[in-house]
Amino acid sequence: MQTHLSPEFRDTPEGREAEAVLRRCVHCGFCTATCPSYQVLGDELDGPRGRIYLIKQVLEGHEPTRDTQLHLDRCLTCRNCESTCPSGVEYGKLVDIGRRVVDEKVKRGLGSRTVRWLLKEGLTSPLFAPAMKVGQAVRPLLPGVLRDKVPKPQHAGAWPTRSHSRKVLLLEGCVQPAMMPNINTATARVLDAAGIETVVAKGAGCCGAIRFHLNDQEGGRAQMRANIDAWWPFIERGEVEAIVMNASGCGVTVKDYGHALQLDAAYAQKARRISELTRDLSELLPALVEPLRGRVRAAGGVLAFHPPCTLQHGQQLRGGVERGLAELGFDVRLAPAESHLCCGSAGTYSVLHADIAHELRERKLRHLGELEPAAIVSANIGCITHLQAGTSTPVKHWVEVLDSALSPS
Repeated sequence: MQTHLSPEFRDTPEGREAEAVLRRCVHCGFCTATCPSYQVLGDELDGPRGRIYLIKQVLEGHEPTRDTQLHLDRCLTCRNCESTCPSGVEYGKLVDIGRRVVDEKVKRGLGSRTVRWLLKEGLTSPLFAPAMKVGQAVRPLLPGVLRDKVPKPQHAGAWPTRSHSRKVLLLEGCVQPAMMPNINTATARVLDAAGIETVVAKGAGCCGAIRFHLNDQEGGRAQMRANIDAWWPFIERGEVEAIVMNASGCGVTVKDYGHALQLDAAYAQKARRISELTRDLSELLPALVEPLRGRVRAAGGVLAFHPPCTLQHGQQLRGGVERGLAELGFDVRLAPAESHLCCGSAGTYSVLHADIAHELRERKLRHLGELEPAAIVSANIGCITHLQAGTSTPVKHWVEVLDSALSPS
């Protein structure tokens, strides 16, 4: 695709990156068939091809409108289009650039600014955990839209106390410790059973995705730097072999630190090293099978696996969870249709665009329900919370299922 950037963007790093992405676009439209927002809305401008043209126009000097902003907002950033694209277009990078530029030129209304501020400040705040406890205490009294976002209180169980020579860092996340603390402790227990010690670095918090994708990109980068500062002493001393993510949304973000901080002279090299060391928990699963094989008593019934977009499209990791759990005796199956499609969670998307998110959730649950599963399993807290709000079937992280099947050592 030929493009002629305006002088405002032509010689900037973002402009050069956007131009390189746009050159690879061939306007074939394969991406449209796998775009969840296009599937729901049926508008060309609510698909990747249409959004690419909107971004191209803005970078060429056309003034964006509120409609331009809305079409970019409606993108779930699932990156399914990247999996489909025959030309390897890095759409996710382009839409981040487009959103930032458009937000600078189109002022949002007070209501939109307020909601976005509350999300980026509230979800990453130390006050989130006590607020969640209050919400859980009065959960039956909450209106449905809030009750959907407040899971029932969960007992986390004990964190293992044994030491091992093999160690990994774990990012606990911003909302996960308050909403579903058992995911982190289950991760530590499963790794402990395989002879790996889980270490949490004081000072590491939100991966930066919430702020970054709400167009507070500098705020997101500040959180990335704080995590690097917290992890770097462990890496410098050679104490850990990997940085493990049990939320695939965090994993895809941390693996991108090297790109996000490439222009930061003080952090670029460290950020690249952090990205190189980062592993989604599912990437460790093949090595866990042998040490755990004799200790797992898999429960009966089908586990319907929903692979998050951040896992299968963002990180391009497919099949690892299903294969690993199957080797340990579980009956794990993908939905018979549309297993590639987003469930509608997409970080804060299910709050900002609830109607689209709920339609995608019902569509996803309908396909998963055809398996008549004993439980639905996934790999990202956002997907788990979103899906659970629409079904009585238990929805869990796959590591929780594996943890519960472990016999004592």
